[in-house]
Amino acid sequence: MLINSQTLDLAFRGSKTIYSDAFDAAPSHKDQIAMTVPSTGRDETYGWLGQFPQLREWIGPRHVHNLTAHGFTIKNRKFESTVAIQRDDMSDDRLGLFKPSFAEMGHLARHHPEELIFGLLASGFSSLCYDGQNFFDADHPQFDREGNEVHVSNVQAGADTPWFLLDTSRAVKPLIWHEREDYQFTAMSDPANPHVFMNDEYIYGVRARVNAGFGLWQLGYGSKGALTSENYAAARSAMMNFRADGGRILGIQPTTLVVPPSLESDALKLLNSELGSGGETNQWKGTAKLIVTPFISE
Repeated sequence: MLINSQTLDLAFRGSKTIYSDAFDAAPSHKDQIAMTVPSTGRDETYGWLGQFPQLREWIGPRHVHNLTAHGFTIKNRKFESTVAIQRDDMSDDRLGLFKPSFAEMGHLARHHPEELIFGLLASGFSSLCYDGQNFFDADHPQFDREGNEVHVSNVQAGADTPWFLLDTSRAVKPLIWHEREDYQFTAMSDPANPHVFMNDEYIYGVRARVNAGFGLWQLGYGSKGALTSENYAAARSAMMNFRADGGRILGIQPTTLVVPPSLESDALKLLNSELGSGGETNQWKGTAKLIVTPFISE
């Protein structure tokens, strides 16, 4: 191959197409459990978390909900993935040997948000959310109808492999996905570039500024108990009884069960089987969508 600006541009376009096709083809659960929020700076502070402006009968003037800040901030993080191709390989028309690398870069870039999002979910037993408690905690502070402080749990104790039940039916999701700069595929191939000149190689890479953060704890329930019909029923019941400050029911609907690969068989039986373990009708069939992901494995 004759190396000039035109052939280098064609090589970049071809490698970017391979990357983009692999990116688009890779399956992703990101949008199911996380709401994507554009970011305009190094970090974003979410003052509206914890506020539920429910409808009320209009008597007198409007009741304006003040979206006071809880001091919950998500800071953007920078990520990269880079490969180098020797000029001799490009000159000898060996670019096809690197197609799997470009495809894998696209596939991994597509999955990277899931790695951050589900990894954050798995850390929810020991990571703080907007109210100062762990995302999955037994003592989330709230106020009842009389204005008394009460403590609400969205966690199930135990020593088994963790699993998670989520309400993903709303515009607001259990988790937040931050995008300051989305995943971009770029190349360093200008012959005048000092690195290209000194090392006789071209650099191709992916760059992004993103991060994941916790949304509303009321939309999630974390369990370290065994994945049994009894524990699943208790988790569903607890979530559907979650209330806003003032004691009003939130109408939470558990729609998604998230498990690691080690619990896939138990989850499939729970959600798909016609009969329970004792031959009785399985009342939980079809009550939630199943997501199996290795990113929550311990």
